[in-house]
Amino acid sequence: MTDKPADKPTTRRDLMKPVQLLGLAFIAALFAGFVTLMSMGFFQTRPADEIQRALVVGLVAAGATFIITLVSLALLLLAVDPSKVTATVDRPLLLPKDAPDAAAPGASATTEAPAKPAASTDSTPEAPKA
Repeated sequence: MTDKPADKPTTRRDLMKPVQLLGLAFIAALFAGFVTLMSMGFFQTRPADEIQRALVVGLVAAGATFIITLVSLALLLLAVDPSKVTATVDRPLLLPKDAPDAAAPGASATTEAPAKPAASTDSTPEAPKA
């Protein structure tokens, strides 16, 4: 069961869910920072200046990833029309609206391709037409 009534329209705030958006961006930032630290040898025996440099670069990579992920997801969510989230679609999405298949699911049964002639039992190949 759902916790909201069916007649309540979906709002943009319901789509965004700020805590989930921030959580996803934070997880992506942690991953990017960890990969950067691993690739720069932070967890190996290195001189202190190299470890410090790896830590700074890892934090910069994590911060940049957090911001880029947050802004990208927010912009992608702005492209979604909240009223169309719950709408049902009963036609193929990639066909144009005026195509005969787009009108009804059974429309394709009325327009069938002509039947191919039966193959002959003769195994000799036909001569190419010039």
